[in-house]
Parts: sequence; C-alpha cells; structure tokens
Amino acid sequence: MIKRCFDFVFALIGLVLLLPFFLIIIIVIKFDSRGPVFFIQKRVGKDNEDFDIYKFRTMRVKSDNKGLLTIGNHDSRITKAGYILRRYKIDELPQLINIIKGDMSFVGPRPELRHYVNYYTEDDMKIFQVRPGITGLASLKYRNEVELLKKAEDPEKFFIETIIPDKLKYNKKYIEKRNIFFDLKLIGLTIIKVIAK
Repeated sequence: MIKRCFDFVFALIGLVLLLPFFLIIIIVIKFDSRGPVFFIQKRVGKDNEDFDIYKFRTMRVKSDNKGLLTIGNHDSRITKAGYILRRYKIDELPQLINIIKGDMSFVGPRPELRHYVNYYTEDDMKIFQVRPGITGLASLKYRNEVELLKKAEDPEKFFIETIIPDKLKYNKKYIEKRNIFFDLKLIGLTIIKVIAK
C-alpha cells in the first residue's frame, strides 16, 4: 500500500510538472516525422495480464513490422528526435500515465512483450507477483542493451538465450529484496546513470 501511494502521488506530481516539457516534445516529434506522438504497445504486467504501455514515439511508423528488437542506438528505424529521446530515456516518461493507472510502478521488472514471455519457465512467472517498473535491477544492468544486441551475431537468439535469463535472475533478486528504501536507491541510481550519459 505504501509503494502504491508513493507511485501514484509522485507520478501525478511528475505528470503535472512535466506537462510543459511534454508539449515541447510533442511539437518536436510532429515536426520530425510523420505519425502519432505516442507509441502504444501491449506488454505483460502484474498477474501475467496484458496492458498498453505508453512511450513517446521514437521510430518511424510500422517499424515494429521489421523486427521486435532495436539493434544499436543508431538503428535506421529511429528518427532524429527519437535518438535524443532514447539516449536520455525521455521516451519512457509517458509511463507516468501507466503508473497512475496502476499498470506499472516506478521500480520493478521491465514489462516484456508476450512473444518473449512465452519463453519463461514456470519459476520465471513469479516476477508477475509485482507490478512492472520503469526502472529496476535488470534495467540498470542492461541500460545499453541495444548496443549488446548490435554486437551479437544473431540478436534474437542472443536476447532469448542470454539476456532474458539474466534479466530474470535480477528481477527475482529484486522481488526478494524489495522495499521502499531499496526502490528509492534504484531510482537514485537510475537518475545518476541517465545524467551521466
């Protein structure tokens, strides 16, 4: 209950304070490329249920038809504005709406596509005990995931056989250690990593 109250209050405050910034981003996206401002995609959340995740669009329309994974920070599908938005994780800010709705939390396992959840074992499903988050232990470790995929001979295979199992290991560790103070620590580390970029 404390975590949910924290999430709701600070997500609401953040949304109100960032509204002028959001308007600027919306204008930049619209001028930069054709298509909607927001990218909405089905992800798997708490209790293994699907929900719509919100992001600022950083790729050209229908780019997901050419593959589910983003390969490298300079993937040709990424727009000019999208590159900046991704670099500083600004594209993730609309997920404050997901937090207010109760789909997500500030901290938790990153929500995955159903396609990749289908590779989870029965033990892996325990991560759905909690709401997914904007950041978390696995997110911090794999903040440069797209660059790792770029170096892989077979990105899809590498993601499924190497990255997913390791992420799940860190997500399970988070579930065991989770409390409000640990969440605050992870939020702080995330802010530092983003600023350091």
